Amino acid sequence: MCSVPAGLLLDFGNVITISLFEQHRQTEELLRLPRGSLTWLGPIDPSTDPLWRAMQHDEITEREYWARRAQEIGRLAGDDQDWDMLGFLTRIRNTDPNAAVRPEARRAIRAARAAGIKVGVLSNELELFYGKAFLNRFDVLKDIDCIVDATHTRILKPSPQAYALGAETMGLPAERILFVDDQFRNIAGAHQFGMQTQFFDLRDPGGSYRAVLARLGLNTVVPYGSRTLIQR
Repeated sequence: MCSVPAGLLLDFGNVITISLFEQHRQTEELLRLPRGSLTWLGPIDPSTDPLWRAMQHDEITEREYWARRAQEIGRLAGDDQDWDMLGFLTRIRNTDPNAAVRPEARRAIRAARAAGIKVGVLSNELELFYGKAFLNRFDVLKDIDCIVDATHTRILKPSPQAYALGAETMGLPAERILFVDDQFRNIAGAHQFGMQTQFFDLRDPGGSYRAVLARLGLNTVVPYGSRTLIQR
């Protein structure tokens, strides 16, 4: 049987932040696009998204997927210049990046740290997509103990070296780390490396975080005034 994890290692985009797939209507409104312009739903409904399916079959990379989506949205918005993900995310989240953070993520991260569990981020494109100045405005990152970002390491999940860097940076053996990601291939890579894993289902973010808390042994909810404390 697996021991209770001493570390929680999270993907950033989609797991800590609300996915772009879930925010199509808000994106359309911000960019003044006709409602229903954005129909691709990635892992929420792969049947709507041939480009996502191509990525899952390793026909294109994840970075290529988002580069194409950013360019597509830029064209829909009537911009003559090609958009990259940094430009796209700056346009749609620049006013308040913290509004894009999942409330469940904030609660889980704080509960884990309060219980003495280390919390880290393992991302393929954190600074590449968001930019350093933009990332500095994410309050949730102040509660993160360590970050491994392939923008700088150039080692992408699901390479075993990516998980090795994650474990080394957290200072924990792989088997004591619970890794959470919304892509099965990244989950498979972490499992093969020896980490405990929890798939993050974008169709049920709340349920996914409840599963994470249960895996951490933080599954007892105790009312405390206007707050809720989660105990081990």
